Order: sequence, then C-alpha cells, then structure tokens
Amino acid sequence: MARTRIDGQLAFVLHAYPFSETSLVVDVFSRDHGRLPLLARGARRPRSLMRGNLMAFAPLELGWFGGGEVKTLAKAEWLGGMPLLSGRCLLLGYYLNELLVKLLPRDDAHPQLFDAYSDALRALSNGAEDAPELRRFEQSLLKELGYGLTLDVDAKSGDKVHSEKEYIYWIERGPVEHVASSVGADETLSVSGKTLLDMVADNYSDARTRQESKGLMRQLIAHHLSGKPLQSRRVFMELQEL
Repeated sequence: MARTRIDGQLAFVLHAYPFSETSLVVDVFSRDHGRLPLLARGARRPRSLMRGNLMAFAPLELGWFGGGEVKTLAKAEWLGGMPLLSGRCLLLGYYLNELLVKLLPRDDAHPQLFDAYSDALRALSNGAEDAPELRRFEQSLLKELGYGLTLDVDAKSGDKVHSEKEYIYWIERGPVEHVASSVGADETLSVSGKTLLDMVADNYSDARTRQESKGLMRQLIAHHLSGKPLQSRRVFMELQEL
C-alpha cells in the first residue's frame, strides 16, 4: 500500500480517545480530506509538543503520513485567530461536532461544509445568536449529505409556499399545505409558511420562526440519525433543568 504524506491541511479536532498509555487517536475534520482518524504518537506524554494543540474548536494546521486506514499525525500547529468557546456556546460546539462524527462519512472531502463549520464556530465564539448559526450549519450538513431541504415549494401541488398558510413537512419530500386531505403526513412537523420562507431567507428574528425551525431541524436530523441519540443534546437539557 502506497504511503502518502499530507502537509498544510486546515483542520479541527472533533473527538479524541486514548490509544495507548502515551498516544491518542484523534478524529479530525480537514478541509480537503474530510473526516479521518489520525494516530498522535506520544500525545499523552506531559512534555508532548502536540498535547496542548489538539483541542476541539481550535483551528489547526496538520500534517500526516501513512497508507492505512489510520494515518500517523506528524504535525499539529495552532493557528489562533478564534476565541475559545465557553459556557453555552461550548455545548453548542460539541453538538456540531457530534453531528459531524455521527453523520459524516470518513475520507470524503466537503470543503463547503468545512467552511460552514468554521464560520459557525467563529460566530459562536464572538457571541453571535445561536439560532441562525445552528440552523445554517444543520442545513449545510444535510445538503452536503444529499438531503437538501425543499422549503419554498409545496411538495404535493408544486405551488410556491405562502407565508400566511400552514404546512406539514413530509420527511424526504418537503412541505405540504395543512388541509384535511394531507393523509400520511407527520403532524409533529407542522410549520407555518412564514417560518419556511424565513429559513430560506436566513431570517430568524421572529420568535415563532426560531421555535418552529428548531423543531423541524430536530425531527429531520433525528430521522437521518436512524435513532442514534445525541449525547450533547441530553447533557444540554440536563444542565437546563439544573
């Protein structure tokens, strides 16, 4: 098997776990090579030069080599320029990471999704409202996975969505006007036409739009997760209860 060497890759650490007493396997999301596992030899040693750099949500420049499924990390430099996440935004960052780990296939480049992820982290770290950033990233993720959303056209009639009407969202099809004949639709995905059009316009200033768009995206993501629970969401809900 050919041994390749990659240098100068923009990347973020999504998850890391011990490989031995001294090493880590880090699951990274790189701009040009997608999500992949890297073996960080010696990264658990107290004096390791990589130890302090392999943090989640920090923009990195990585280099690696190898020909197997798990490549060997050769370089990890922190690029800076982005405040570290904290508090509520830290939990939201873990939510984004968990979506990528559970939904994004390995070794599949998604540069536009990488940019959307980076933009979301930067906005959250600078105190932006989380609703627009989360919904924007969730839509980008589903689009990159081939599940792009239809929001402004009635999936049944082909008519444009009207802001004053009510709709129910059929998963993998789109919105359908909420009338008595809408048999087979999932009533839990009821949403106003205004919310759908606001999502198209990336406008989350309305409280109802924020609430309905959150519920819609939660149902769609749960469908594509095929029942796999999100630990970050559970932790966030437990902390809110406290």
